Amino acid sequence: MSEINLYFRLGIEHILAIDSFDHILFVIALCVAYPLSMWRQILILVTAFTIGHSLTLALATFRIVIIDVDFIEFLIPITILITSVGNFITKPEVGKNILYHSKYLIALIFGLIHGLGFSNYLILLLNPDEKLFIPLGSFNIGVEAGQIIIVIAFGIITWFFTIICKIKHEIWSNIVSATVAVTAFFLLLKQ
Repeated sequence: MSEINLYFRLGIEHILAIDSFDHILFVIALCVAYPLSMWRQILILVTAFTIGHSLTLALATFRIVIIDVDFIEFLIPITILITSVGNFITKPEVGKNILYHSKYLIALIFGLIHGLGFSNYLILLLNPDEKLFIPLGSFNIGVEAGQIIIVIAFGIITWFFTIICKIKHEIWSNIVSATVAVTAFFLLLKQ
């Protein structure tokens, strides 16, 4: 198996692994407030998150930024909690208010935090003597592929409950956001 395939697969496996479900929760919290018809906004939010975590993943992997692993692991559930609680505060009304637009900046900033979490895993896998560009790029693309899988899977689940079961999207969003918030709170208590 080539190095590219290896790290790509490891990136997908890392984000989809059950012991890394905090990243899955964050992506769900980021997307749930938006009905499927607002797929462009979902794409922009996930892209902002991706830019943030790609930046810190690279900086931490090259050891330009070094932050305590325990501190990052403490911050990740906080990002999930804030994002899911934020879904109750701001509703997705395109261009209506500053809080709506701040979600993109928040997704970017929280992506920076999650990227540091991804980097801790990647650093453990890497040989310090090997060139980092191919493993880093492949791992990052694998993480992105995993996020796309999460967004599509959650979109299908959302479609089922909002279209087939006819649950109003706002009710669906509130149920999922509350569930994610409670889960994040318990993750925080575990720290």
